[in-house]
Amino acid sequence: MSETPISISSLNDFVFCPVSIYFHSIDADEDDLLIKDEYQLKGTDSHKSSDSATYSTKKSMLQNICVYCEQYNLYGRIDTFDVEKGILTERKKKIKTVFDGYIFQLYAQYFALIEMGYTVKKLRLYSMDDNKIYSVKKPESNTEMYEKFNALLKKIDCFSFETFCQENAEKCNNCIYEPLCSFSIKK
Repeated sequence: MSETPISISSLNDFVFCPVSIYFHSIDADEDDLLIKDEYQLKGTDSHKSSDSATYSTKKSMLQNICVYCEQYNLYGRIDTFDVEKGILTERKKKIKTVFDGYIFQLYAQYFALIEMGYTVKKLRLYSMDDNKIYSVKKPESNTEMYEKFNALLKKIDCFSFETFCQENAEKCNNCIYEPLCSFSIKK
């Protein structure tokens, strides 16, 4: 396992394209209007209520808390966790497809909350635009996804720009960094 902690949000980014994490780190301090496209700006805006802990006034609702998972050396924030009901929710602006990266983010948050002593009964994704909830099986109930999660962490740990080759043109077509990227399949 890497000595450097891995950001939970970078799990989804790595699945999309490992190079995007590099570009995210470069533009971390830049003005969002200059480096984010329309969909990213809407996604950021949609998280404002959970980021500012104003999504719910229930005392049992944890919002935007920092978590760390020692087992996997992962850190980040959770959107919402209802302590009373044991429901962990990762909110997305609009879910058209449940991508593996979304599930891996939930797994990381799940493991962190378990280490912190919480009882997590349900995992779910919430699509804000259409008010849809997607239930996600816990890792112990979905061996295939749990194995993919562990495989992803190993890939991240041994990732090298020198050997990386993007093979999926659609990822480049949907990447705001594509014009800057020397790994683009479109070049």
